[in-house]
Amino acid sequence: MKKLSIIATALALMCMATVASAQSNDTDDAQKTRVLPAPNMERETVSFMDALNNRKSVRDYASTPLSEQDLSDLLWAAQGRNRKDGRMTSPTAMNRQEILVYVFTADGVELYDHDKHSLTQVLEGDYRSYIAGMQAFAKKAPVCLLIVADFKKFGSTSDHATMMVYCDAGIVSENINLFCASTGLCTVPRGIMDSEGLCKLLGLSEKQVPVLNNPVGYAK
Repeated sequence: MKKLSIIATALALMCMATVASAQSNDTDDAQKTRVLPAPNMERETVSFMDALNNRKSVRDYASTPLSEQDLSDLLWAAQGRNRKDGRMTSPTAMNRQEILVYVFTADGVELYDHDKHSLTQVLEGDYRSYIAGMQAFAKKAPVCLLIVADFKKFGSTSDHATMMVYCDAGIVSENINLFCASTGLCTVPRGIMDSEGLCKLLGLSEKQVPVLNNPVGYAK
């Protein structure tokens, strides 16, 4: 009987450890993913024609971090879900939705999920220098949005597919440009200076290609 009691106690302790481990993992997952505030559909913006008139490339930003609401609205404008069927503010060829948007800040790197309007942590720490390359001004932007094309998700790497995918990436960048122009934020669309470094940093596959980036910040 004593032996059975010892076995039962050991099994109970194992179960408690398993539950505690699962709860710890759940907590870790919750910490790595944060749901953004709902996009503010009532925010004041200039007219579309004024946004086009205001659009310009800005390479000098205030050091103030973007507010959660501004970041939320920015990402929704770039690639947010705007219909119940999961389609987005930025169209993609055949609705493949093959464009990924990474958010670089002083605190780390996160990946935007347009379905859940959330950010999932990829890395901790400041990696904006990977975006900036030799242009130091980009390293000072409070937010840098990296636009990555996932050719595996698109389903082809042909020349025609490449043209369509790069067009889709350009549309996301232009959404960012127009959002900034309509709300008083500053940005500039940029090419990629260190594609290999970014791929290694983010653990991208051969078919995931960094295409464009937009540093974003408030005016000085």
